[in-house]
Amino acid sequence: MDPPVAEASPPQINALHQWWALTSRGVFGIVRNGEIVFAIIAPAFLAVCFYIPLRSMMDSYPGMDYAQYLMPIIALQSVSFVASSSAMRSSMDGMRGINVRFRVMPMNGVVPVAARGSANAILLVISLSFATIASLVIGWRPHGGVDGTVGLYAVALSVGLLVSVIADALGLLASSPESTSQLIGLPILVLGMLSTGFVPASRFPDWIAPFARNQPVSQFSDAMRAFNDGSATWPVVAPTVFWCVGLAALAAALLFWAERRSHA
Repeated sequence: MDPPVAEASPPQINALHQWWALTSRGVFGIVRNGEIVFAIIAPAFLAVCFYIPLRSMMDSYPGMDYAQYLMPIIALQSVSFVASSSAMRSSMDGMRGINVRFRVMPMNGVVPVAARGSANAILLVISLSFATIASLVIGWRPHGGVDGTVGLYAVALSVGLLVSVIADALGLLASSPESTSQLIGLPILVLGMLSTGFVPASRFPDWIAPFARNQPVSQFSDAMRAFNDGSATWPVVAPTVFWCVGLAALAAALLFWAERRSHA
């Protein structure tokens, strides 16, 4: 009589290992596609393009130090680059059928989303680091102490993470990777140029100044400047908090929509 054959135990599924493997895949993709190179040079490009031609004109304003004034928009424009990359990568995954493969694997649906978010967070930290270096080179200095500096970067990181999640969901919903550039790039470009990130609201025509003053990029820039010069108060920071809550709600709704549509 043959001895009984022991049944093979089922493979152990570890969500943490899956998250780490997919995050590593995302980071390798960022390096392989050259996104990390753009994350490094884009802030320097922004600083050169806006600081050099506008410095002499803006520094003529009483009390204006244009390097101090420009730093928040350099950081926020770096955030927009991360968002565009996020949308492009998630859309490419959808086009290649990678998301479909993930759904038939023994994997929690949260894991791919968390892994993409982690890879985007790493790219965001790199981009903000080089935005800081570019700002320091043109003359920006942190004057808000430890609390103010923490607040400044907390705004930049919060906005960057929320916008990258929105971009990730839009990439999943987009019909093609090329269309993500219009979905993400155009609104960010318009909001950035029509904001108080580059010039004060008083320099805009009267008919558009209220929009320029109150739109989210302007509110984020104003809050970051207030943290940097130590003048942050709740009335100054509150619009940024409310806009972030709105962005979080939009991100949750878009991710829910993208997941529902992928299972339809």
